[in-house]
Amino acid sequence: MSYFGGLDDPNPGDAPACDAIEQMIIPSSRDIGGFSVKRALPTARRRMVGPFIFFDRMGPAILKGGEAMDVRPHPHIGLSTVTYLFDGAIRHRDSLGTEMVIKPGDVNLMTAGRGIVHSERSPEEMRGGEMPMSGLQTWLALPDHLEEIDPAFSHIATSELPEIRDAGIRARVVMGGFGGLTSPVPQHTGTLYVDLALSPSTSAPFDAEWEERALYLLEGEIEIAGDRFGPNQLLVFRPGDAITLTAGAAGARMMLFGGDSIPTKRHIWWNFVSSSKERIEQAKAEWRSGRFDIVPGDAEEFIPLPEQ
Repeated sequence: MSYFGGLDDPNPGDAPACDAIEQMIIPSSRDIGGFSVKRALPTARRRMVGPFIFFDRMGPAILKGGEAMDVRPHPHIGLSTVTYLFDGAIRHRDSLGTEMVIKPGDVNLMTAGRGIVHSERSPEEMRGGEMPMSGLQTWLALPDHLEEIDPAFSHIATSELPEIRDAGIRARVVMGGFGGLTSPVPQHTGTLYVDLALSPSTSAPFDAEWEERALYLLEGEIEIAGDRFGPNQLLVFRPGDAITLTAGAAGARMMLFGGDSIPTKRHIWWNFVSSSKERIEQAKAEWRSGRFDIVPGDAEEFIPLPEQ
């Protein structure tokens, strides 16, 4: 998905509510045509958590008859995009010739490396009636030595993702390792990405084994060290502290994420991520002059390079 540059960073909030929390971020929100997108990363206060440099919550929404998601072909470099749906469906096409409809619980991992072009649209066969839309799109910065690797695409069905189900806890391991289980989704650096659901008043640990870690609360309420937090809040935790997450009376669902930090600074402009400003300028010139590859089956349209 394209980086919707019109979304504003949220204003800095209050001091952290408990000692275990390094930052609490309230995402900015913008309607992009039929549904809202809440952006938790990047912000003025926090650019990355582990390799995660972009975190968007799409929906939840119902696209009415005549409405559809139509993200025209656009380019990426220097990153991997991770699409994970809770509801609805998206047809992905890219310049490698991939065509894949992603459904709830599946994972699309697209590694741009030196450059890829893709589009994301509501499937043609689902248009005309009401369509739900709910999910997450995140970007992972590639480590220095892999920024220019060949582009690649992986689709992993929900049936392939390992799950923990125990005493009111359900944890689906989307990427990386968690609770002794390891996801088959490829990773280019140490990555944590887990879909965690807790039944009412159930507690679960969030261990300190990852260099950087955060939590995005999707539904319900959680308590940490006596303080309560509601939906659509990003909590970034201090390194080294063991944390216990306790769901409220209605239960809770959240994404745990983070992993190894990227030691060198990353620049982000539109859909481009790189450790080099010059490389981003090169990508801008290549898109402007039509030197990126086309998307087979979706070559008639494209998103122009932003003016600034």
